[in-house]
Amino acid sequence: MKLGTLYVVGTPIGNLEDMTFRAVRILQSVDAIAAEDTRHTGKLLQHFQINTPQLSYHEHNRAQRLPELLSQLHEGKAIALVTDAGVPGISDPGYELVKACNEAGITVVPIPGATAAITALSAAGLPTDRFVFEGFLPASGQERRTRLESLEAESRTLVFYESPHRLRKSLQDLADHFGKDRQIVLARELTKLYEEFWRGTIEDAIAHYTQREPKGEFTLVVAGAQVVTTVLSEDALKAELQQIMAQGVSRSQASRQLAQVTKLPRRQLYQLALAIPDQALPEVNTLDESGE
Repeated sequence: MKLGTLYVVGTPIGNLEDMTFRAVRILQSVDAIAAEDTRHTGKLLQHFQINTPQLSYHEHNRAQRLPELLSQLHEGKAIALVTDAGVPGISDPGYELVKACNEAGITVVPIPGATAAITALSAAGLPTDRFVFEGFLPASGQERRTRLESLEAESRTLVFYESPHRLRKSLQDLADHFGKDRQIVLARELTKLYEEFWRGTIEDAIAHYTQREPKGEFTLVVAGAQVVTTVLSEDALKAELQQIMAQGVSRSQASRQLAQVTKLPRRQLYQLALAIPDQALPEVNTLDESGE
């Protein structure tokens, strides 16, 4: 028996006019549609008069649903994978189904469509020749700090997704790790009626959204770190750290300040700061409060 085909179908991220003719044709012709939220996708199908049956495939049922979908594909059926908005597999469990199909020799056909990351990037006005998509940051804790630290020296444009209720915290975290003067573009409600692009520094963004309540889903486009042309030796970096700590700040704070100036990873600078003997520092720094 001939194997079926999985179609990875991009759908609008807001404006229904962004639906492609090809996407409509594929959704009409497949045997079933695997949707992240069948109620949400049902509205889309109704708008385009598509009567294809749906089944749910999302984060909470993927372990159960994945074998069912593979079984249908092995039987020769054609299935379309859709997400609530945009291209499946971007910040949703679609990747696992695509991977399983590739491993099983099942044909996977992409049907391109809108995606918030590229839509925001295209109009942000920041460099687009090289960029990094980071999606949603880890919610909190060490995993979040480690992720941000790994990006402190990243020179490519950075793209993040963020929800309105976490926006203020994320902006502050970006300021702490990237510096308050880094350029940022906040794209809100892309392709929808209240689409908005806000541009400025991270510090300005914090002030802006302190005065108003964030609403809608956000895509953050952040300028990359400037490439440092001057190479400093470890001894020179230690001297800079010692000079900063002489002002009464901790090793951790000194490392963060120097990282913002040199664009070197804060963790690397912190290791150098630890190598500076306590007797070379003011008494206030003998005990470093960073906990690292």
